[in-house]
Amino acid sequence: MYEEIHVSTEASDAKVLIISVAARLAGMHPQTLRQYDRLGLVQPGRAGGGGRRYSERDVALLREVQRLSQEDGVNLAGIKRIIGLEQLVGDLQQQLAELAEQLDAAYDRIAQLEAMRSPYAGRDLVRQETHSTALVVWRPRRSPDK
Repeated sequence: MYEEIHVSTEASDAKVLIISVAARLAGMHPQTLRQYDRLGLVQPGRAGGGGRRYSERDVALLREVQRLSQEDGVNLAGIKRIIGLEQLVGDLQQQLAELAEQLDAAYDRIAQLEAMRSPYAGRDLVRQETHSTALVVWRPRRSPDK
């Protein structure tokens, strides 16, 4: 009935598809896309005249909404929550990757600075990732009169 189009994980965010084309690609009726827009499940762009414009990523999201609804029996409120959480996870993963890059750059800079002040300047420094598990017990000294 509908032609299957495979959207890569690198789907385009360009909002260029009119509602009838997006609906056909997603295997839905255009009115369903309008309802999903009103519910906030998908956020199409708008053309100069106010018409909705969808991206390949939007079409992939619409297919996922349909799959969750029809195959997994999730209601629209649940689907909206799932989509929101998946977007949050993606944002947090991106932030974590950026912070990891910044941390690596900071370690490299520390190594450079330590190499400049070390008597072994000019030699390669290797950061060691070993952590001590030693237990240190401190006992106060006893005074001689006790």
